Amino acid sequence: MEELKPSAANSSPLTPLGFLDRAAMVYGDCPSVVYGDRVHTWSETRSRCLRVASALVAEGIRRGDVVSVVAPNVPAMYELHFAVPMSGAILNCINTRLDSRTVSVLLRHAESKLVFVDWQLRPLIVDAISLFPPTNRRPRLILISNDDYHQEEVGGDVRRVEPNTDLSTYEGMVERGDPGFRWIRPESGWSPMVLNYTSGTTTSPKGVVHCHRGLFLVTVDSLLDWAVPKQPVYLWTLPMFHSNGWGFTWGMAAVGGTNICLRKFNASTIFSHIERNGVTHMCAAPVVLNMLSSCGGGDCKTKLKSPVQIITAGSPPPAAVLHRTESLGFIVSHGYGLTETSGVVVSCAWKPQWNSLPADQRAKLKARQGVRTAGFTEVEVVDPKTGIPVNHDGLTLGEVVLRGACVMLGYFKDPTGTAKCMNRTGGWFYTGDVGVMHPDGYLEIKDRSKDVIISGGENLSSVEVESVLYTHPAVKEAAVVARPDEYWGETPCAFLSLKVEEDATGGKLPMEREIMEFCRARMPHYMVPKTIVFKDELPKTSTGKIQKYLLREEATSMGSAKMSRM
Repeated sequence: MEELKPSAANSSPLTPLGFLDRAAMVYGDCPSVVYGDRVHTWSETRSRCLRVASALVAEGIRRGDVVSVVAPNVPAMYELHFAVPMSGAILNCINTRLDSRTVSVLLRHAESKLVFVDWQLRPLIVDAISLFPPTNRRPRLILISNDDYHQEEVGGDVRRVEPNTDLSTYEGMVERGDPGFRWIRPESGWSPMVLNYTSGTTTSPKGVVHCHRGLFLVTVDSLLDWAVPKQPVYLWTLPMFHSNGWGFTWGMAAVGGTNICLRKFNASTIFSHIERNGVTHMCAAPVVLNMLSSCGGGDCKTKLKSPVQIITAGSPPPAAVLHRTESLGFIVSHGYGLTETSGVVVSCAWKPQWNSLPADQRAKLKARQGVRTAGFTEVEVVDPKTGIPVNHDGLTLGEVVLRGACVMLGYFKDPTGTAKCMNRTGGWFYTGDVGVMHPDGYLEIKDRSKDVIISGGENLSSVEVESVLYTHPAVKEAAVVARPDEYWGETPCAFLSLKVEEDATGGKLPMEREIMEFCRARMPHYMVPKTIVFKDELPKTSTGKIQKYLLREEATSMGSAKMSRM
């Protein structure tokens, strides 16, 4: 068989952009994007994307140029996931919650040629570009302005905001673009398609580059792993700038789904859209699960009329939060991925025999990240120094390592950072996450490597302590960090925000000693927080993750272990 070789007929570059062409053919008259009263069909969405792609080429955008987008989950944001790479350019979605100084750094690092900016975020981008040194070329701005005026609905409040007409507009590009444009296919499946900047809590942002092939594979893999049917109704609470919505921007086109776009949301808004639009699927960070399960009054529900599938990923969700969320009628699937993998590559594949277990045990099983998805190659927990796999006993800590087609090409302009995590022992991608491997082969994340607490020589998982704290009926949010200790080296320090209402027993909100007693009854004494700090709110990153490094700094600077309220 040696004479059989790859040819043009069997080796076309893989890309998720082709999903849009198929969606227009198969689901052409079906709704693709819903935003308030606006509804587009898949035929219309494809036409709009081709028009914008052709207009970008007419603007002088060429293959390999970086085009940035700063926008919430509005229709243009969805369309640009296709339109920008269809022009041959590389899509760079920027976190809308960053400050102007950080955005300025990212735009300069990416060398963005053009920036699409939502009308509400225009001041942010203008400020960011004003910080450019005189020698830096400034990108051109395109204003995302969908109508003659904008209607913003948040909590029933509708405001009229007149657009500014001194910039080119997104809709102007749609109008002048060519609907018959032949989109520019990648030269290779390995051609870069997106540039995403991480928003880690402890390190400087890094530019992660993914190729067409990797994004195609992770998209198909995610649909398969989640068992997404044809034509689901998907609610966008996960920001599309967050790893391109974990690949479901392109995935919804593959299955002809309906994208329900939201500029802003709270728990009441989510429940309202679920009922109004018949939502079947959504992705959400653990903080959103906590929001849904803690919601009271308004449109919040005690039980959904129909089940809604949720994928949650990010920091390990406490079992108590999972249990409360599922009691409302949500079916939660827990996954694990990073910006460097674009989407979920480890999921808690559910076993039928687990259905007969008590609810608390089921929640604990779902709190584990699980096993590799069908399209991923390998996941392991290794000794970070030797690269040798640790014992699969559910106890031995090690670094989580990955190997698969959707691992990034590397960090943009950072060969040292790329080599540090990809060119180490064993040919793995080293994640920096600390975890254990259970005897059944299921992975469980225990911490980020910098969040492990070493007390009296024992490695103590802050996540395990947090999971117990979340079971207290009065606790809204919990974060545990290390506090220096002359005798033990480090001891756990818990920062808590409490629910406004009284706890479930009708008594007063708990004090420091009560929290400690609650923990002593549920964990080894060496894991019990030695310090409790109450706060109105815990500090968070722009993506909603608790900023543990700030809490660590606060714990280090404490002069007394006595309780404090802030």
